[in-house]
Amino acid sequence: MTDATVTWDPSDAGVLRLPSGRLVRGRGLRRPLPPGAPTPTYAVYLLGKRPPEAPWAAHWLRWPDFRLPSSRTEAREVLTDAWLRAADERVELACGGGRGRTGTALACLAVLDGVPPAEAVDYVRRHYDRHAVETPWQRRYVRSFGD
Repeated sequence: MTDATVTWDPSDAGVLRLPSGRLVRGRGLRRPLPPGAPTPTYAVYLLGKRPPEAPWAAHWLRWPDFRLPSSRTEAREVLTDAWLRAADERVELACGGGRGRTGTALACLAVLDGVPPAEAVDYVRRHYDRHAVETPWQRRYVRSFGD
C-alpha cells in the first residue's frame, strides 16, 4: 500500500523525511497531541516505564531517560520493524521530551535507511531537532548501530 493519505504529511510538526522518502514522526509525550493532529497507525514508546494503553498499535521499548535501550537486540528488532512499517504506515517514535531517546531512535532509522552511521546524528539534528540525541553514549550507540 502506498496511498499518500496513509503516511504523514511532511509539513506536520515532528515529521522526519528519511532519504528513501519514508516519513516518521518523532514526538515528546509530555506534550499532548495538538487538536486535529493525525494519529499514528503504529507507535514505539521509548520509556523506562510502561506507557498507558494507546488507541493504535504500539510497542513499548524499555529505554530509561538519558540512557540506552535495556535490550539492544530488542531495540534493533523493534526499530527495524518501525522502519519497514514507515513505508506505508504513520509510524511515530516517542519518549518523554522527544529529543534524546526519540532522536537516537530516529538516527537509528536513518542508518537503516542508508545514512552512514557517522552522519546519522547530524542528519536527524538537521531535519528533525537540532538538540536531538542528547548524550555521548547515545551518539556512540547510533555509530555502532550500523555494525
